[in-house]
Amino acid sequence: MPFVNSFELKIPPALLVIIVAVGMWILALLFPQLNVPFTGSVGVATVIASIGIAVAVLGVLEFRKADTTVDPRFPDRSSQLVASGVYRLSRNPMYLGFLLILFGWAWYLMSLLAFLWLPLFVVYMNRFQIQPEERYMVHKFGEEFHAYTARVRRWI
Repeated sequence: MPFVNSFELKIPPALLVIIVAVGMWILALLFPQLNVPFTGSVGVATVIASIGIAVAVLGVLEFRKADTTVDPRFPDRSSQLVASGVYRLSRNPMYLGFLLILFGWAWYLMSLLAFLWLPLFVVYMNRFQIQPEERYMVHKFGEEFHAYTARVRRWI
């Protein structure tokens, strides 16, 4: 499927987060009858999004410490496999952080339709970002990467 494969590693994940967040907001505005007011939603949303930011930043810091690229569109620029710090808990803490940020945003909006974007984000990331990255990592790091995937889950 050449057309489908053309989406692999094309959209920077941070841009995808913005696109999804805007989509969530638009649906919340267009279908206010599906918004569920909840006292304390701002506080809950802030906590969830803050955890997401922290997880993503910890992932970036580990990559910086390892002196390898943080731009996931170019996995061939990876200089080493990072398996320390937050990468002991998740193979994709930056993406997990993005998901938590989006979850916090959905919680802030309290729109049932906004929450539907979350599984779409995960499916897109798995298919068009993570799977191509992992194919490259297997090619570059071989058994070391296989051992890493055996002990650390993709998301959490």
